[in-house]
Amino acid sequence: MRMPVALQTAALLFCVSGGLVACGGGGGGTTSTPPPPVVVVPPPIEPVVVTVGPGEFKSATVLKTFAVADIAKAVADSAGALPAVVPKYAVKSYKLEYLTLDGDGRQVLASALINVPEKPTTPSATGAFGSVIAPTGPLLALQHGTTSRDAEAPTNYVRASEVSVVLASMGYQVLAPDYVGYGSSKGKEHPYLLSAPSASVVLDMLTAAKYWRQSTQQLDNGQLFLAGYSEGGYTSVAASRALAAGTSPHAKSLALVVAGGGPYQVYVTLDEILKHIREKNALLGALVNPGFLRLMGDSVRASVRNALLDELLGSGADVAFHPAMIDSYLADNVAGMEQQSNVHDWKPVVPIRFFHGQDDQTVSYKSSTATLLAMQNRGAASQVSLTNCKRQPATHLDCVPPFWQFVVTELGAVARDL
Repeated sequence: MRMPVALQTAALLFCVSGGLVACGGGGGGTTSTPPPPVVVVPPPIEPVVVTVGPGEFKSATVLKTFAVADIAKAVADSAGALPAVVPKYAVKSYKLEYLTLDGDGRQVLASALINVPEKPTTPSATGAFGSVIAPTGPLLALQHGTTSRDAEAPTNYVRASEVSVVLASMGYQVLAPDYVGYGSSKGKEHPYLLSAPSASVVLDMLTAAKYWRQSTQQLDNGQLFLAGYSEGGYTSVAASRALAAGTSPHAKSLALVVAGGGPYQVYVTLDEILKHIREKNALLGALVNPGFLRLMGDSVRASVRNALLDELLGSGADVAFHPAMIDSYLADNVAGMEQQSNVHDWKPVVPIRFFHGQDDQTVSYKSSTATLLAMQNRGAASQVSLTNCKRQPATHLDCVPPFWQFVVTELGAVARDL
């Protein structure tokens, strides 16, 4: 066992003063050269940056703490719905509030769930007596799928059986945004499949969470992952595109994106949904014709838009959805959708691992194949890949559990300090 630096120094001084004959080592009266003192360089400390406006930290509140045994039981009782992992750490859940932008570019208070693994503290790298440093680990921003109910937002549904808690128990610091329209921003319109606010809600969360971690002396290891399914896959890709195109300091930390079943090329997704609507409702299907509706008045388009939203979201919705994306589609405004919604045609700078089911009738498999081809044509090559869901049938919901196992595998291959 190596003697602490301070004790080595004291012992060396004692020997020099003649206090111990045995300090010289073996017999024969020879004196061995003492080893050089161990110099430990502390990790660099980034200055705490106070952000005003989007990304501004507002509050952090403890919600719950989950024991390892509770999380392990949730995994065992899930019948395969959760990834087959062995939890290592208890998890403490917090509600983070921060500022971001809504679908109209207005500042709004948003919220996110932060699940922190309770790792044991370790001796400080500075070697100071009794000092400790908070344990490190990678960050995982986990974006949820489409839901029309506020009760299902991450900060409103904190359970040991939630995948964000399970992944945190493996050692990831998991951040899960509620999105605008949910949680602290309930009552605001959710900017559904609008790329700019979808990216902002993630990037602003990362900024606010970094300030909170620095203020509370919680470190991360410099790795950032993005992952999500359905709308969460879309939002993860939108956020990674924004990081690649902008000057965010989080860009240097991004290591991998794992996206499942997402509508990255939005109008392709809606075209496929329209086919199924026509099969079920011939009258509505006849009306939902973008080329035809482009010639109709606003009131007719609004009625059809509401019917299309009902088809997409089902009954019982208590979250308002911003109409921009669907209105552009119904107006046959392809250029508008390309600008405000599509996130498929760009060159990633970090690996993106896509996952999709070929039988998906909610979000067409074509959305992922078109995205893969577009990115490869941009020169992404092996940076992007598409893995098919092997469930039978490989529908949208049936492929959710295999996706979480895929996330565990892909992240586990590159994550450090778990």
